[in-house]
Amino acid sequence: MLHWDQVNVKLLEKRTEDVWFDFSLRQLRKGEVKFYRVKDPRSGEWIFKTCRDMEQERVIVKAIKCPQGPALSQLEGNTMLFQRSAIPEMYYDIISLTQIDENGNVRRKAITAEEEIPQVIKEKCEVKTYEEATGKQAPGKHFVTLCRGDDEKAMITLFLMERAWPIAPPPPEKPLKITATEEEPQKREIDTGHVWTCPICSRKHRLIHIETEKSIKHSIRKHVEQKPKN
Repeated sequence: MLHWDQVNVKLLEKRTEDVWFDFSLRQLRKGEVKFYRVKDPRSGEWIFKTCRDMEQERVIVKAIKCPQGPALSQLEGNTMLFQRSAIPEMYYDIISLTQIDENGNVRRKAITAEEEIPQVIKEKCEVKTYEEATGKQAPGKHFVTLCRGDDEKAMITLFLMERAWPIAPPPPEKPLKITATEEEPQKREIDTGHVWTCPICSRKHRLIHIETEKSIKHSIRKHVEQKPKN
């Protein structure tokens, strides 16, 4: 089960003013930059960078350190773009999911049908059509998720849900539970026949010799007098 709420996002550094290159705009941009350490129970540990462009009203989320592995390591340097929507205070990203081709290369697939959207995204995020979110029409842009423009944790978690979770290796299977007979060593009990009487209360006890594969122990049990048969 994938857990949105268990993703731990911790701010490492905040730069009120910094510069980065925006590949979609093909130019240097200036604004607020933050670095986050992220622990995701599904995919592993990450370092993310967010670049907030106040003039363009957009936020770039970039994975700058990824978990090891042939699939997830290919996401290093990948970005996700969040832009201001037509809905007040909300930013959107166009939903596209990663997948692995026959050569082991990671590719991205745009979602064209609502039933292709993972259930966890539907449950945790507000999903709209591109036209509903922007008031515009554009070929190849079908569904988007919405989050508050100041919620960078949600943006980072959406990156994980769309980019990492579809290709993350499955969690290791839990080992089968050992039955009581398997986990308990074989035991042999021998009644020594020796009866010990307590010098204080005069109660009688029998000495029991106990052997297991790894140890030898002794136990004292209450002695029951055998009544003579008539």
